[in-house]
Amino acid sequence: MIKVKTFTNVLKALHAMKEIQDLDDQVNQFIQENKIKDVISVSDTCTEGEGSTIGIIRVMTYETV
Repeated sequence: MIKVKTFTNVLKALHAMKEIQDLDDQVNQFIQENKIKDVISVSDTCTEGEGSTIGIIRVMTYETV
């Protein structure tokens, strides 16, 4: 069965790299805990507010047995 999981994180000025790493860790933990073997795709998009990037959304499509 193919499933989709969405992860989000707020980006703060001058902390973006740490917050992206935190998002990576969150996704990796989800993959390990759910014993996912096949990731079909991963896509990132930014959210915007008042002309600046304020968050990131990561969508992962994966297959379960």
